Amino acid sequence: MSLAVVLGLQILSLGACVHATAVFAHFMVQNSYSYGPSDWAADIAAAQAIGIDGFALNTAVDTYETTKYPDAFAAAEAANFQMFISFDMTYDWAEADMVSLVQTYASSSSYYKWNGNPLVSTFDGDAQDNDFWAGFKADLGNAGITISLAPAFIDYRDPSEATTVFSTYPSIDGFFNWWSWPADVAADLTTATDLAYQAGISTAGRSGPYIMAVSPWQFKELGGTNDWVEQSDELWKYRWEQAISDVKPDIVEIITWNDYGESHYISDINPIVNLGDLAPLYVNGFDHGAWRTMAQYYISWYKNGVAPAINEDQVVYWYRAYPKAITCSEGDLPRNSAYPADAVFAFSMLTSPATITLTVGDSTASFDASAGVAIGSVPFSTQDAQTPVISIVRDGITVKSGAGAKAISTSSCPYYNFNPLVGIVQ
Repeated sequence: MSLAVVLGLQILSLGACVHATAVFAHFMVQNSYSYGPSDWAADIAAAQAIGIDGFALNTAVDTYETTKYPDAFAAAEAANFQMFISFDMTYDWAEADMVSLVQTYASSSSYYKWNGNPLVSTFDGDAQDNDFWAGFKADLGNAGITISLAPAFIDYRDPSEATTVFSTYPSIDGFFNWWSWPADVAADLTTATDLAYQAGISTAGRSGPYIMAVSPWQFKELGGTNDWVEQSDELWKYRWEQAISDVKPDIVEIITWNDYGESHYISDINPIVNLGDLAPLYVNGFDHGAWRTMAQYYISWYKNGVAPAINEDQVVYWYRAYPKAITCSEGDLPRNSAYPADAVFAFSMLTSPATITLTVGDSTASFDASAGVAIGSVPFSTQDAQTPVISIVRDGITVKSGAGAKAISTSSCPYYNFNPLVGIVQ
């Protein structure tokens, strides 16, 4: 055998032991009630366009949700897109039904495999004991299916419990840290939980994966205890950079593709989705699609280990339509309402250095941005009905500019709304 062949085999062997990084988006199957094949195909195409590898299908027990699976997997198979099941355990799942759903789709060419095994995740589920999860895996094993189980046990957030979760649940293989926002504090989210539970997988001798959640926002106004906002002003930037530079997880899971009610959707707003009575009051008209431009940049960086080249000057911006102290006609002031800044935020992506100028009425700010990415902000104006204007200025000349789709109202507000509008100058 030649030296070249030996080296080639060694390289192949090494490559087989290395996990490729992957990016999934959490997809609320609950919002697919009116979906047909073309809706699945459109969502998949939009996700693939920015480098997302697949959807984690957040699935509850409503019968209509599993009836959407054939169209979802057919569209995924046609597009070489990946899917895996994420059981929503806030609902009363029967273990036999869970086994049946995995059995039905685990053999699909589009079902995502970790270490060669179908990956199964959850939202919540630590109300069930280890016997439940061990039985679930055993019943699948008896059917010839060995899974990798990486649940999001949401009661486990404290870094000090990273060892406890694996001793309490010998049946789990990995872990999905759902918590991608600060915990009711006016401070940036740290990576303490990520690093502790990531290390816990290795210490416990489990095979993983470690799944890290990355999210752009968190706001909900559905009444009573379902009214809250978390500090998210610059979250979409720094959380991605934590994943890339600090945590380096096996999988990044974007929260979410289409959970409109919690304001962290990055998909376009699909008009056929029934959002109920209250969510439309703070979702409709508040597009987030431009956040996908930022996601594309960071996904490439995460997968390739190097920041991608920028070939076009762009600025992604976001802002709320009402200051936080305003009194609205309906709804209730959400928990943590004092945390977000009354400001317009701008994320620049530049081919060469420039000044980013931000203007809202009589409030103006600018920041010098280097080639690559940078972020800055401008406070809201005290003047009513002012629309933000964002400009890229180079050598004293305005190269590009754009204005927000909504004016900021300081005088009236129909419903408490801390959901941002996201736009782009390009």
